[in-house]
Amino acid sequence: MTEELLFLDRAAMLACASDVEVCDTIARALRHHAEGAIRMPPEGYLPWTNEAGAYCRSLAMLGAVEADGEPPVRGVKLINAATSNPGLGRERAAGISLLFDHETARPVVLAEAGWLSAARTAGYTMVSLRHLGPVEWDTLSVIGCGTLARLHLEMLGTAFPQAKTVHLYDSDPARAERLAQWLTRHCPQLVPHIAPSARAAVGAAPVIVTTTTADAGYLPAAWLEPGTFVAHVSLADLLPDAFLTAEALYVDDISLVADNPRRVLGALLRDGLVGAPGIEPGVGHAATGADNTARVVNGTLGQVLTGQVPAVRPRGGHVISNPFGMAILDVALLDAVHQVAVRRGLGQRLRLY
Repeated sequence: MTEELLFLDRAAMLACASDVEVCDTIARALRHHAEGAIRMPPEGYLPWTNEAGAYCRSLAMLGAVEADGEPPVRGVKLINAATSNPGLGRERAAGISLLFDHETARPVVLAEAGWLSAARTAGYTMVSLRHLGPVEWDTLSVIGCGTLARLHLEMLGTAFPQAKTVHLYDSDPARAERLAQWLTRHCPQLVPHIAPSARAAVGAAPVIVTTTTADAGYLPAAWLEPGTFVAHVSLADLLPDAFLTAEALYVDDISLVADNPRRVLGALLRDGLVGAPGIEPGVGHAATGADNTARVVNGTLGQVLTGQVPAVRPRGGHVISNPFGMAILDVALLDAVHQVAVRRGLGQRLRLY
């Protein structure tokens, strides 16, 4: 008896992507999460510092979507990153993802995980912006102009055809210039403007997307104009006061965010400066705003989609979406890609023995 699996490199993944509704797939998995039809064991996390002194890490993330009336989907993503990679002309993160057979538990598909992870993240941002963003907008700002920013903007053109202008900022001006040139060629409906500073970019639009590799905050509440929606995609761009003064805070999974003190919101939850359903108060106390109400996480995006918690759009202040990054979204998206690959005969068969 032989063992085989299907290998999907990035070219195969991209070929399948045109037949996959990424945002719909992400939204469906988020609903299943809110309904409790998923499982996510604790992720494996291995950090180190390379010879250049750069932060490196390896993440192993298992997930299962086990909704009634649907075939179960189970798998794992192994995604590694080094903050020094962009300076070497490499993407910051790369890895592999696997799906498992329900009956034999054998891996059935092995896929390049860099695009998958970025597409999952961008899809989540699109869904959050659709349900939590300003009612009317046509301008956004993107801080951090690497691969993740590019995929966000590529997806944005389809999800939000009203978007006309994008302000770009990156600590490396050449990277922002390259993204602007790419947009001109591939997304002509979006007119790029390179901002001279992060503050200028933040003040130029009601929609802010952070896709940086920053490990220290720099963006205070004072930079955020009334009516701003922030997709805090990356790790640590926002300073604590941005969370403490927000009109509303939404995450993908409260426990995942709370258990990760490297994230600003995770540290605030741990210290009891922000409250959340099901999270025991820490050593501090929940902050209160001008209305004298406790600053709390409103809920998850999945709960918004299922109607379990109300959606709050920015009005006189700002709303923050702060996802952790859930393995179930990668697993669900890979399953959708895998179905297209099988139907279209894409990918390579690899014999294990």
